[in-house]
Amino acid sequence: MELPKGIKVLLVDDEPNILEFLQLGLENEGFEVQTVPDGFSAITAANKFQPHIAVLDVMMPGMDGFEVCRMLKKIGHTAVIMLTAREEVEDRVKGLTIGADDYMIKPFSFEELLARIHARVRNQFPHLLSEVAFGPFRVDDRRKEISYEDRTLELSPTEYELLKFLVMNHGLVLSKATILDKVWGYDFGGEENIVEVYIRSLREKLSDREHRLIRTMRGAGYRVDLP
Repeated sequence: MELPKGIKVLLVDDEPNILEFLQLGLENEGFEVQTVPDGFSAITAANKFQPHIAVLDVMMPGMDGFEVCRMLKKIGHTAVIMLTAREEVEDRVKGLTIGADDYMIKPFSFEELLARIHARVRNQFPHLLSEVAFGPFRVDDRRKEISYEDRTLELSPTEYELLKFLVMNHGLVLSKATILDKVWGYDFGGEENIVEVYIRSLREKLSDREHRLIRTMRGAGYRVDLP
């Protein structure tokens, strides 16, 4: 996916080699990048730089990544991806609880980080995107339209939001609970079976009779596979 120019990424890590490597890679991808070595500098930089995405190391001297994440969420709408060398579930749960949007364990590939940054832009800054292509799908969030193989689909507002969520998270298994939370809202009081009804309708409109586009993952949820 090609992103528009001007998306700002703040990198926060006390390891200079990691900062230099990530900065070079992200700038080559067209991002505006600022790097800082500690948490206190991150807060100062965030107020001036106003990043769309912040990539935070958890273990830093002075102010750790958890506290930086908590403060960033108070002062703006920055999407936070946290990095850690530790695999403890408690760390991941703590990070997500205080507002982190994603979590990566070191060592990681640059391609994985890039994919996660793209996902954050798609999900949290759709206003920066006019029309985005995902394989045979084109999502135009301003017009609230989705086309498939150059054919504009006739979708209800809920069908549009559901298909957009599935397509933008293609390759990931999405549970019914996750879909209900993201598409219908956390306060939805209906049954999970409503998801099945809408999935069936989307499959009909996509002529997906063999469920090759929207796959049912038994006991887990649904996954969109793009050709």
